[in-house]
This record gives sequence, structure tokens and C-alpha cells, in this order.
Amino acid sequence: MNNSVTSYKRAIYSGTFDPITVGHIDIIKRASRIFDEVIIAVAKSERKNPMFSHEHRVHFAKVSTKDIEGVRVIGFDTLLVDLATDMNIGTIIRGLRAVSDFEFELQMGYANASIKEDLETLYLMPSLKNAFVSSTIVRELIRFNGKFDHLVPKEVKSCI
Repeated sequence: MNNSVTSYKRAIYSGTFDPITVGHIDIIKRASRIFDEVIIAVAKSERKNPMFSHEHRVHFAKVSTKDIEGVRVIGFDTLLVDLATDMNIGTIIRGLRAVSDFEFELQMGYANASIKEDLETLYLMPSLKNAFVSSTIVRELIRFNGKFDHLVPKEVKSCI
């Protein structure tokens, strides 16, 4: 059997998830219906100066996805393409909310493919009701004591 074909049964969905949102969960659920295993890879991303610690973001992702079959959460602090290679995974999942996301995500997909030719990037859109949700919006609402509980999984709300 061709090894690259079997690697497509597993995928990585990476991000800083600062914090994980209902939009992320939407993408994770969609990906879990396509792949046997979806690895949620929470990037340390200190250069982005996240609101929540890496440990908290990994915890948020774990508690938010505990009931989604075939999902596993890990933390990482390497290039995504290196993580995919080390884990023998051939597909990266990326979410697209708007045209503004597309240009950046397309560039990243091409950059990853230039390093590892057989690495595929699969772009998924959240449902319309979650298309506006972003971690940036959630962080601003948290900073200013705004209502955000409808934008994050209930498990995250209880941890903040």
C-alpha cells in the first residue's frame, strides 16, 4: 500500500487557539468527519504574545474537544511542516472565514508545500453562524469585560 495514501487518514489542525472558539470547534468537527484522526496542534507562538499561556491553551483545546471522536490535542513549538513530517501526516487543515484569510493561508500553504512537496493543505469554512468568530474578537471582549460566552465552548468559559 502507498504510504502517502494512508497518511491522508490523519490531519493536523494547528493554531495558537488564544483562546479556542466555537469557530475552531466547527472546523474540528468538520475535519473529524473527513479524517480518522485530527491532531489539534496548539502552537506556543510566544512572538504573538498570547493572552493565555501555552499550557492553558492546550488545556482549553483538550476540554473543548474531549467528546469529539478521533481528536487528539498536542502542544508544539516547531515549524508545522516539521511536526507533520515527524508525525507522518500528509494533510494540514486550515480554516477560512473570509477572503482576507485566503491570501495569507494560500501563501502559508504554498510555503509548506515548497518545503515538503507531498504535504497537502485542506481549507475548510466554518458554518455561516461562526464565520465572524475569531480569537482576536474574543480577546478584545474579554479585555473589556464584554459578553463572549457564546463565542467559546462552555468548557473554556468555565476556565476563564
